[in-house]
Amino acid sequence: MRAPEFWDRDDWRARLLAPLSWAYGTSVAWKEAHAVPYHSAAAVVCVGNISVGGTGKTPIAIEIAHRLRARGRRPVFLSRGYGGRLRGPVEVHEANSAADVGDEPLLLRHTAPVVVARDRAEGARFAEQLGDTIVMDDGHQNFALRKDLALVVVDGETGFGNGRVVPAGPLREPVSQGLHRADAVIVTGDGDVPLAGFEGAVLRSHLIQQGDSVAGRRVVAFAGIGRPDKFFHALEHQGAEIAASMRYADHHTYTQAEIARLKSKARALDALLVTTEKDFVRLTQAERDGILPLPVRAAFDAPQALDALLDRLPREPIARAPA
Repeated sequence: MRAPEFWDRDDWRARLLAPLSWAYGTSVAWKEAHAVPYHSAAAVVCVGNISVGGTGKTPIAIEIAHRLRARGRRPVFLSRGYGGRLRGPVEVHEANSAADVGDEPLLLRHTAPVVVARDRAEGARFAEQLGDTIVMDDGHQNFALRKDLALVVVDGETGFGNGRVVPAGPLREPVSQGLHRADAVIVTGDGDVPLAGFEGAVLRSHLIQQGDSVAGRRVVAFAGIGRPDKFFHALEHQGAEIAASMRYADHHTYTQAEIARLKSKARALDALLVTTEKDFVRLTQAERDGILPLPVRAAFDAPQALDALLDRLPREPIARAPA
């Protein structure tokens, strides 16, 4: 899905869709009020957001897992596996493809075990066998599992868009409603985001490129993520010369013909073909040849503030709630 342009401003289309937005936001509140969440024996950290896509949750979840491991914990990721065919619960293995489990779990598995499950409570029961701390990649609006630490990630550049709920805007629920359940907010990138009286911790992080440098190199870039332009701007900031760029919908499944056209364009322009790591894992081994993935990591401006939050997590397993 590509975000409509009016999600950035409050025009007549947004106002026309306002009644549907009210119904959507109310449905989230109803689910919260009527949920009977499973209390996992493992500590649970949720890395979620209030807006749709493109905030940088996955790199932040990976960094949190690294910091948990440094503190003697055994993290395990829990993901819905968006775009994959497997309902789970199932552990992600090297043989799995993005068609099986989605793209994000394939990135996560390089850091810690990953469990994919449409039912988060069932997924948590499975994950308890693999680790002592569950890191949910997304799930702030999922109430099937009790969270010990709820982190909301916000893009510093786009914030909350026009401030309206889907379909009138980019929000999954009203800002005040979502922040009420958050222990901390993580703002990614630059920019100030109004947080409507939020009294919890506010952390700042930035995405840093890893791997081969593209500085001074001529590139053809393509991306099928929540905000492709953010990737292209990052390439320019790193000193790359973008000869051409191609945008696709988030989680786009590339065809062989599309990849062939991209490679042909790069050859014609005498440029290096580059994409995001998230796009790269959706390609077959043969399709990856000749394409440079650009992985990123999340760096926190004040990592000690994140560590202080993680140190609040319960150490001893709690008694399992009845099934």
